[in-house]
Amino acid sequence: HKVLNIRNVTERGIWKIQAAIGDHIREYLKSLDFIEFHSPKILAEATEGGAEVFKLNYFGREATLAQSAQFYKQMMVASLERVFEFGATYRAEPSITSRHMSEFITVDAEMGFIDGLEDIMALLDGLMNHVIDKIWETNRKELEALKSVRPKLTEKLPIVTMQKLHDLYLQETGTDLKNEKDPTSAEEKFICEYSAQNWESEAVYVSEFPASHMKFYHYRNEKNPEVAERADLLFRGVEIVTLSRREHRYDKIVEQLRAMGGDPDH
Repeated sequence: HKVLNIRNVTERGIWKIQAAIGDHIREYLKSLDFIEFHSPKILAEATEGGAEVFKLNYFGREATLAQSAQFYKQMMVASLERVFEFGATYRAEPSITSRHMSEFITVDAEMGFIDGLEDIMALLDGLMNHVIDKIWETNRKELEALKSVRPKLTEKLPIVTMQKLHDLYLQETGTDLKNEKDPTSAEEKFICEYSAQNWESEAVYVSEFPASHMKFYHYRNEKNPEVAERADLLFRGVEIVTLSRREHRYDKIVEQLRAMGGDPDH
């Protein structure tokens, strides 16, 4: 009876909050000279190799639904420098957990001429705080009706390395997960709770992922080549953003592609 449920005042508030969050995200990004664009959602090839795709017949040819706007935003940034998209994302992952969904709306952003991963983190620090401040200003009534609790955030969100996360988890739980290349769901939940209690923020970055598992287009940390310039932003136990610095030097990206078994001539 969804047609009746959405007339309920409390449930109706969900749609108002969702729309307002979109407005506040756009407001913040546009204030920093980001341009919104729209990329195709029916593609000839998969966007990313690490996620399953939905395939369909496209006038007699096989096509896939878009997994992300990655290729398109990278092309757009060469022209407009800073771009973002609100768009549908499709991933054929039969999961009923909070970690994956087969169809969802994502905000995809890309910016050029950065000095390092810290620039991307600074952007997200500002975005998270702006959206939380504004949504509690414009939609407090709807949030309180849903018994929402305002998130605890610091102006500069805390950062924990993968190694430090594993060490903390071992120290607190006695479980050794040091061989894991990504944070486990248990570690994600743990570090968000730990951060809220010790660092006054329910959002926390996990950084310094091993370079051995990076994509060929990721930037390898120059001071520590064993790690990639990539991080995940976790919030209340769930990964909500993946951020990474692109390798922009042609010779380096060709070298990394070849080292990973790819052929830059095809």
